[in-house]
Amino acid sequence: MKPMVAIVGRPNVGKSTLFNKISGQRISIVEDTPGVTRDRIYSEASWLDKHFTLIDTGGIEPLSKEEILRKMREQAQLAIDMADVVILVVNVKDGVTANDVEVSQMLLKAKKKIVLAVNKCDNIGDPPFEFYEFYNLGLGDPVAVSSTNGLGLGDLLDEVTALFPSDADTEPEDDVIKVAIIGRPNAGKSSMINRIIGEERVIVSDIAGTTRDAIDTRYERNGDKFLFIDTAGIRRKSKVNEAVEKFSVIRAYAAVDRSDVCVIMIDGSEGIAEQDTKIAGYADEKGKACIFVINKWDIVTKNDKTMNEFKYKIRETFAFMPYASILFTSAKTGQRVDKLFDEIKKVNEQHKRRITTGMLNDVINEATNKQQPPSDKGKRLRIYYGTQVSVAPPTFVLFVNDKELFHFSYKRFMENQIRENFGFEGTPIVILIRERNKKDQ
Repeated sequence: MKPMVAIVGRPNVGKSTLFNKISGQRISIVEDTPGVTRDRIYSEASWLDKHFTLIDTGGIEPLSKEEILRKMREQAQLAIDMADVVILVVNVKDGVTANDVEVSQMLLKAKKKIVLAVNKCDNIGDPPFEFYEFYNLGLGDPVAVSSTNGLGLGDLLDEVTALFPSDADTEPEDDVIKVAIIGRPNAGKSSMINRIIGEERVIVSDIAGTTRDAIDTRYERNGDKFLFIDTAGIRRKSKVNEAVEKFSVIRAYAAVDRSDVCVIMIDGSEGIAEQDTKIAGYADEKGKACIFVINKWDIVTKNDKTMNEFKYKIRETFAFMPYASILFTSAKTGQRVDKLFDEIKKVNEQHKRRITTGMLNDVINEATNKQQPPSDKGKRLRIYYGTQVSVAPPTFVLFVNDKELFHFSYKRFMENQIRENFGFEGTPIVILIRERNKKDQ
């Protein structure tokens, strides 16, 4: 597994700006308001020839009782638990605060490898006198950085990568398909992974919730590389009482965040539960490629209509994700497990598929001829052109004269036309509407 590096610190010391600088892309929302980043945000990053996963966290306020800050603290604690190296960010302009002391003690207690980054040292040359005060935190030599202009970043990353475990896999993972296996407790997630890899790697028992943590399993098949992330089952909130269970839920959501493809496991013998819709909804919201796997199909009493009836129930319950494919399996007997690999590969390819602007605009023109765009008070919607701006999930921007005229129903019609022509099976697609500047019209 690639090393994980967590960026932590109290609110508003510049963690997200540093995260964006290291990851080389603007992923975290950067604002001067403390507490803007509430959840952990992941990004793949590299320094020289070493690749790692970077985690941005909400600011830690160790003594705060306020609900959102408490949740941010839980998230940050989880990131610390998962990380191989922690970058503690402090602000030279504020000096050492009581919160800095609390956070550093929290890290020392966790026995983590720590690099102390003193941020906002914005001038070239020797750091300001206040910099030396941070030796008092007892975390070794601080590194002077400026997350805004990138000063000291190389020194910081040299320190961080030097602390990676000797057996860490720091090679790039571009060709690995990351698959999160998610679902309610006892749906057969761990059994499925054991069936795939052919050995008892994950504890399997009939007690719901045996798997507490997300567990990574690498697997290679016919030259294709997979990383399976088994997760603790996601329970209903009212059932999540003890802290460990709470972290299990957070870890399951973190597994979705890290994945390319989500295998949503449903217990065929028990049917669909409300919690399944929450799990699927989260994967859909995060724009992941999705496969519904109806497990334990071997113990379901069946006739020639059972499978179609179950498919109809899935489509009805999960009407918000009609793109997801459905597979009936048995982890116990191995039924259709081979087919699951083919499906994972297919939806992953669709999730990362890119189409040319020319092809997209041909389809848009054909669609507007087929069904005239809506109008209001004599003004008709005009779609000037469209372009695909990103993949995973495939995201399109359509430039129009007035986005108020682009009704939801017409957006759905346009999505259906794109799918009809290009497929995109198993993946959500995102359509963004932009108004062209009046002067450009």
